Amino acid sequence: MKLLEGKTAVITGSSRGLGFAIAKAFAEQGASIVLAARTADTLNSAVAELKNQGYQAEGFICDTARIEDVEGLAQRAVSTFGHLDIWVNNAGIGAPYGSTMSISPERIKKVVDTNIIGVYHGSYVAMRQFLAQGSGKLINLLGRGDSGPMPYQNAYASSKAWVKNFTQALAREYAGTGIEVMAFNPGLVITEMLTQVDAIVGFEKKVLPLNTVIRFWGNLPEVPARKVVWMASSATDRRNGLIVNFLSFGRLIAGVGKELWRWITHAPISTPIIKVRITKS
Repeated sequence: MKLLEGKTAVITGSSRGLGFAIAKAFAEQGASIVLAARTADTLNSAVAELKNQGYQAEGFICDTARIEDVEGLAQRAVSTFGHLDIWVNNAGIGAPYGSTMSISPERIKKVVDTNIIGVYHGSYVAMRQFLAQGSGKLINLLGRGDSGPMPYQNAYASSKAWVKNFTQALAREYAGTGIEVMAFNPGLVITEMLTQVDAIVGFEKKVLPLNTVIRFWGNLPEVPARKVVWMASSATDRRNGLIVNFLSFGRLIAGVGKELWRWITHAPISTPIIKVRITKS
């Protein structure tokens, strides 16, 4: 039997990147999937790809900053597949790389709306459903900055610190209810969000060392997605409050060894080079 056989899962921000990789990994393990994103074209393409491979998948256009959209997303999952078992708050955006005062309030607000308000809305809607049925798994995505301040990435990093604290508090509040509230930090995932970086004028050179970091520890989205499958499965039953950091100490050491071997063997660099787009705010 597949790990998620008979389960229904919602994944926000799932038309591409890590979100789509999670959706596909869930589908491969037997789950019915509801993908959610703001852009219809990419969402429809993602749903069509899964359906063409024989998976049960539906799409729902959703801006997670709008509670009515998120409520509609949950309703679509239940009306289409009959139940809702797993909810992954994956949708997230970043602000340009640069000092906090050089970034416009509008850009900061967009990060807050998606990374904080969106996670709150998703958690609120999912938890209401889960509490009514006495079961469910809520997984919130973390990221760089969840364990401490990150200068020049203050908006994104601070939002992830909020998500971590919010998730841990929520888990404690609803301990013993049959619901697992968890968080996952996928580490460095090689997607457009990582490799196409906006930088404030004058800060673009500070981004370039990230190329080396990606060579050491970057992973294609399919790799951390497999860990999310494990978190969504029965393996984490009664492990409410679980926080998983994919970039473990062992993976840190393995990344160093991999890059050292590449250097010794003169193998070509296989990871993408970061493209920096310069902006004024």
